[in-house]
Amino acid sequence: MARKSSSHIKGDPGVIFLTAVLILSCLVFMTLKVRCDQISRSRVPGSAIIYLPSGKYLKYVTFGYSSVLADLIYLWAIQYYSNYAIPERFQYLEHIFSIISELDPRYVDPYELGALIAVYEGNNLELGLRILDMGLEKNPDQWFFPFLAGHLAQLRKNYELARAYYKKAMDIPGSPEIVKRLYAFSAFKTMDLETAWRTWLEIYETSRDERVKKIASNHLYQVKAAIDKQIIERAVALFREKYGRNPYSLEQLKRTGFLKEIPKDLDGLDYLYDPATGEVRAAQIWWKR
Repeated sequence: MARKSSSHIKGDPGVIFLTAVLILSCLVFMTLKVRCDQISRSRVPGSAIIYLPSGKYLKYVTFGYSSVLADLIYLWAIQYYSNYAIPERFQYLEHIFSIISELDPRYVDPYELGALIAVYEGNNLELGLRILDMGLEKNPDQWFFPFLAGHLAQLRKNYELARAYYKKAMDIPGSPEIVKRLYAFSAFKTMDLETAWRTWLEIYETSRDERVKKIASNHLYQVKAAIDKQIIERAVALFREKYGRNPYSLEQLKRTGFLKEIPKDLDGLDYLYDPATGEVRAAQIWWKR
């Protein structure tokens, strides 16, 4: 469509009306800003925030400039949450970033920052994950949101939750290879050894990067050692239950029928066994192979 000439625009009643409404809206927001700034934040922390309605309503008065308003609120939020003199500021966090989300759902930076503020400053993992879930809901093609959620859960050692988020990220096209490695790592931490083995094996067999293949190989060693350790220690426990003592060696477990075969590690080495404690361990440290 051709652009209208300036002389035609000047005489267009619709443009004149829209301009008048925009000016009026600006005056309303400026008045609101002045009134908010007059309130003592030390007396009523966060008082400016309570005047902001839902982003769904704000969007109607922006006349197509909702992303601009989202930018302004985002910049203001950065300043607000940098003010450590307002201890109550975190109770408004979800409200503020949901407003930005409603004004500009595809604006990805605020979701990330809001989640990081919630987790690292507010010490609230659940809130941070809700903000990232909001981002994923509005941007289902963005693998970064479940990836970051998984990373934050992993840092808090909630590996079940981390694993679930990494799985979501894996299922989104375009997610990087490291997501699958972190998923396999989390599966191992939750002692789902079968899934961990299968995933690391797939990584090893499909990667063309020798460094990644070495990482996968080391983790496969770790997973196999954990599986074998469970098998051997279960046999030791059954032997002890029957004879009232630990076997003198792993060979004795085989001779007495508690083991069909004595497992070896991924490199074909024997596991180390302590008859005094019944403890079994690998001959090598998995990440030093």
